[in-house]
Amino acid sequence: MTPAHSAPGIPPLVPGGFPLVGHGLSLVGGSRRLKFIESVRAHGPIVRLTVGSRDVVVVNAPGLIHEMLTTQADEFTKGLLFEKLKLFGKDALPIAEGKPHLRRRRLMQPAFHRQQIAGYVTTMREAAEPYVAAWDSGTTLDLKTEMQLIAQNVVMSALFSASPPRGPAHTILNSVDTVFRTAIKRALLPVSALERLPTRGNRRAGAASGALRAAVADIIAEHRANPDAYDDIVSLLLAARDESGEALPDDEILSEIVALLAAGSETTAVTLAWLFHELGRNSDLERRLHEEVDRVVGDAELTVDHLAQLPYTRRLVQETLRLYAPWLVTRQAISDVRLGDFTLPAGTDVIWSAYALHRDPDLYPDPLRFDPDRWLEERPQPPKGAFIPFGSGKRMCIGDTFAWTEATVITALVALKWQLTPERGVVKALAEITTHPSSRLRMIPRPRDR
Repeated sequence: MTPAHSAPGIPPLVPGGFPLVGHGLSLVGGSRRLKFIESVRAHGPIVRLTVGSRDVVVVNAPGLIHEMLTTQADEFTKGLLFEKLKLFGKDALPIAEGKPHLRRRRLMQPAFHRQQIAGYVTTMREAAEPYVAAWDSGTTLDLKTEMQLIAQNVVMSALFSASPPRGPAHTILNSVDTVFRTAIKRALLPVSALERLPTRGNRRAGAASGALRAAVADIIAEHRANPDAYDDIVSLLLAARDESGEALPDDEILSEIVALLAAGSETTAVTLAWLFHELGRNSDLERRLHEEVDRVVGDAELTVDHLAQLPYTRRLVQETLRLYAPWLVTRQAISDVRLGDFTLPAGTDVIWSAYALHRDPDLYPDPLRFDPDRWLEERPQPPKGAFIPFGSGKRMCIGDTFAWTEATVITALVALKWQLTPERGVVKALAEITTHPSSRLRMIPRPRDR
């Protein structure tokens, strides 16, 4: 068994660590973080680094990542990043561990069953259409924000039976963004004690968390006041009973809904922003999307039956999920763990990056090329465990099918009505909680001539 090691070319573990000497995982320079996490793959299947004041291990090999997330999953907790995400709530499903995680996942699974999600398609369409229809021809859009608002409204409508006006919706969005930014910064802080100081950033994070929980508390109060009017995931949580027959505490229900709202809208919104950015750079890909949605949907209302007839639209979503996957996910070893030929001591903080994995030229030919046809059945496919935008194993994102469906629906709705032209300017990928586009992702909608 071989201990995890420092790779050639990676600075030795010195006091202060590489965040303080300009390397990729510092608190600033989101694009540099991405370049750095990609470069680490060249140094071996497991590489030891320093992040802030901590030693961490980066697992690079797809087989070892798959092993860690599946057969060895019980040997790891979710780790540092998820610990910081407790700003959303201490015991919510995306953060919970062990038996509490299993119980909560089983409770909520029916809401994310494929058949149930098929029933959400009409709600998804009705939630997204007003936002898409409200765009002004020729008026520049901040596309990331627009996609965040649309995805957030879809999640709230389908899962919580709520659809706040644009103003309150924007407040919720900003609160989610603030908490996510705080979590990633705290995960990379050189000294964790800094997060307890009354700094402006910490006060802002506390206020954002409070505003988010207040908005969700209103949704819960409405469901309690009119229990027969709703049949959604809030109703499910309110009706749930624990092993002793007791109802779930209000704070747990609140935390669960807050976390679902945040996680459920983040990945889809960022994926859609990048998807239309790529289409804006390639008129042939955009034309093929328009041709497919015109042929399949046309002037009809989009329904669940249309989705299976939109394979090119789905491949666009899949290729976007590959190229712009989450850049950092964490784990922590509970005890000494043998991972392949390596031994990770108990307490080892672990990082893996779907973003870097999905851009490995040994796994994906011409990896930086946006090519939805790489997913055609007749083309060579990546090995098992090499495409994991939602993770893998029993902690795989519970909402993956929801996100796939939501992204396909919104892509089709936008393509039916608009052609999006990019404004001039360089759009950079930034390492936030996911792989965000920079603020220069601005596009101009013009009505389709069909």
